[in-house]
Amino acid sequence: MEQGSDGPSVLMSNTLKSRRTMHLTHKIALLPTSGQADYFARACGTARMVWNWALDEWNRQYALGRIPRIMVLKKRFNAIKYKRFPWLKDIHRDAHAQPFLQLSRTVGRFFEDKSAGRPTQAPQFRRKGRCTDSFYVANDKFSLSGQSIRLPKVGEIAMREKLRFTGKILGATVSRQAGRWYVAVRVDVPETEYFRRRTGHQVVGVDLGSEEAATLSNGEIISSPKSLKTALRRARIREKRLRRKVEAAKATAGFKPKTPLPPGTHLPVSHNCKKSSLRLARTQVRIANLRADFCHKFTIRLCRENQTVVIEKMPVSGMASRVSSEQIRRQIGYKSKRYGSCLVVDGHGRKNEASTPARRGVDATKNLERFATETALPVASPSGNGGATGGSIPSVVGKVTPVRNDCGRQDTSGQEMKRAHVSESR
Repeated sequence: MEQGSDGPSVLMSNTLKSRRTMHLTHKIALLPTSGQADYFARACGTARMVWNWALDEWNRQYALGRIPRIMVLKKRFNAIKYKRFPWLKDIHRDAHAQPFLQLSRTVGRFFEDKSAGRPTQAPQFRRKGRCTDSFYVANDKFSLSGQSIRLPKVGEIAMREKLRFTGKILGATVSRQAGRWYVAVRVDVPETEYFRRRTGHQVVGVDLGSEEAATLSNGEIISSPKSLKTALRRARIREKRLRRKVEAAKATAGFKPKTPLPPGTHLPVSHNCKKSSLRLARTQVRIANLRADFCHKFTIRLCRENQTVVIEKMPVSGMASRVSSEQIRRQIGYKSKRYGSCLVVDGHGRKNEASTPARRGVDATKNLERFATETALPVASPSGNGGATGGSIPSVVGKVTPVRNDCGRQDTSGQEMKRAHVSESR
């Protein structure tokens, strides 16, 4: 074999490309001082302002028939930012640089969906109080030490817990939810930490129903947690209290009750109204946390105890379920890769509408289980993981060998054997 001057570099490039992306994110609550929280709020406002400036410039040029390059807009902004916005000198530059990259990705998805004929939505402006407050910090601009993080411009900040992942830190995002601050640290983890041991090799069908959170093909019914029901009831009560205070403010300002306000109208807000709004926001964050906790535990159990998880592709509309069905689908999609499981998405609804709701859920899961065992499982993607992709499935033909061995046999990358070795050593 000839060894040209670029032989080793080509080999190195192929080796790097063969390693798949294994990124995990840990979101940790922060305990900032009042001064640090004030800086966080200003940095979030900076990121929001830069996004709106870039989007306004992009829309203006796009309306003239051009497709502007985001990096050109960034250079133009960098040339004028300290003259037009001198207060930007007090905010770290990552906060007014990352919005351009975010806009570039959003615009790219917009054109990709448009060319594929999928429903599209153009990038939207961000309004204060109507969007998530957040800003980005590059990996070389902060450091972690136990339960503290050092950020630029503000120094050391206490955290609720330590970073649970090991590996190369890629970056962090500071965000605010209901008056509380969090940092999400993204880490490129090694294989020994990314892959998890699977304890079972069964096939399970999952019906995300409306009466209960989910029904499994083994007859088990998964109910939403009682704490979530209590939090939802508390949220309804606090919504009514806040609505009464808003109606009182409208009456004080001379507007008729239960009528929409004219655009641009700002009502006088009392301290009690602010406190009531904050209580409601915190209750809604608690609801979101309870839902996320339930979804994570449920989807981890499915992927850990089963080799194949079968769900319906049918859109969930008008469901009364208290948990997020779409969130469960999404989490199964990426967690199945960590546990070496297969995700099968069945696009056909197979429910007996004449039966009771509980019976319909069991029948649907039995049909989903039969769909995976009587027909061939989807062919594995080139990236391995037994074909555990979060999207659609290929066409199925013929019978299958035992499902237990199917995913491993189709994984041509050898990752299944590597995962088994890693799992046994844990």
